[in-house]
Amino acid sequence: MRNDALARRAEAVPGGAGRVSVDAVVFDWGGTLTPWHALDHLDCWQACGFAPAEVARLAQVEQELWERARERQESGTMAALFEAAGIAAADAVLTAYYDWWEPHTYIDPDGPALLAALRDRGIKVGVLSNTLWPREVHERVFARDGILDLIDGAVYTSEIRWTKPHPEAFRAALAAVGVTDPARAVFVGDRPFDDIHGAKSVGMRAVLVPHSTIPDRQRGPVAGEPDAVVHRLSDLLPLVDAWRCAADPTP
Repeated sequence: MRNDALARRAEAVPGGAGRVSVDAVVFDWGGTLTPWHALDHLDCWQACGFAPAEVARLAQVEQELWERARERQESGTMAALFEAAGIAAADAVLTAYYDWWEPHTYIDPDGPALLAALRDRGIKVGVLSNTLWPREVHERVFARDGILDLIDGAVYTSEIRWTKPHPEAFRAALAAVGVTDPARAVFVGDRPFDDIHGAKSVGMRAVLVPHSTIPDRQRGPVAGEPDAVVHRLSDLLPLVDAWRCAADPTP
């Protein structure tokens, strides 16, 4: 009964799911698979042992890179950040940087069971993250939390030219999980512009997890309309099941 209600609600959304099944679910990382943490990035740079002038410069360049991503959807990397700041990134500095972030990177408690349940249904699991971090750092985090083997394909914008909501970022994520029809994939994210608008613009379904306190300066010019809203990651599974049952109502 609950699945039927969810399916009807999803189909009632303008531009919603209709009767197309689900082959893949792609997740945003920060604020979605990993819950939102309100942080002052100055604290991070200070903890790495930089002098006050270096802290200010690193914070300024970091903000400029994210503004470029938001306004022009152009990606950046940690190496580009340090190069633009004119500061050497020694291994010890990078270790201190990622150590500072570690308590804020743990997966949502609902995450492992959800990803496993999706895989059990034959649904591919993907990740698409706007990030400056290299792949190996994300994979280390996912391995620590026991989900690396549950991810079929991941795209980190530090490895490609574009960031969300650029269509090419989403197309790269679809390719990573082997889906050619965007209508057969669902994107799950916490940002109405980057995640919902971006996914809808390429024809994916989009599910909003509205728990992140996104600063005004990080909000985009438009907010996409999600096909559904979930308040816990565990609520996603019955929704996906409902879409699949609506597409194939045979027992």
